[in-house]
Amino acid sequence: KGVARASLNDIAQAAGATRGAIYWHFKDKLDLFNAMMDRVTLPLDQATEDDDASGAPPLDRLRHLIDFVQRSIAHDDRTRRVFEIALYRVEYVNELAGVRDRHIEGCSGFQAQIERNLSLAAQELHVTMALDAKTAAIGLRAIFEGLMQSWLLSHASFDLVAVSKASVDTYLRGLGFHLA
Repeated sequence: KGVARASLNDIAQAAGATRGAIYWHFKDKLDLFNAMMDRVTLPLDQATEDDDASGAPPLDRLRHLIDFVQRSIAHDDRTRRVFEIALYRVEYVNELAGVRDRHIEGCSGFQAQIERNLSLAAQELHVTMALDAKTAAIGLRAIFEGLMQSWLLSHASFDLVAVSKASVDTYLRGLGFHLA
């Protein structure tokens, strides 16, 4: 049915709750959607902050972040379901237009983080990348998102974590990084 066409009453029935209980906790579908996304993204955000504070080299942080998110999607049913809803069951219309803004903001933040880590890694390791950091970040984000979407659409027809690791490492080598 999709998020846009589902009423809060439909959501309440699917959750085994009353419509009143849903309205008690959420003012509208956007509020409900944001709460659902927060349950999944807040742990991912925390892992990112922890990784940044770890003092690990930037390239290791970047590889770990991508691996962590792909593992979360591949091995945590709740995370996978939320990403499936966010990617394939949301129409950016009417009251859900704010979801599009949140999606764009999240993608921009992730891309900025990739770009920052690539730049820092290149400086630290004295690597002249084959692409400028912004273009390289766009490409790496496309690999990350493309694999995730392909895996979700194909109902886990390949090992997301292994394919992601191999693809990311190959891309990083192509940029000029030497990986162990």
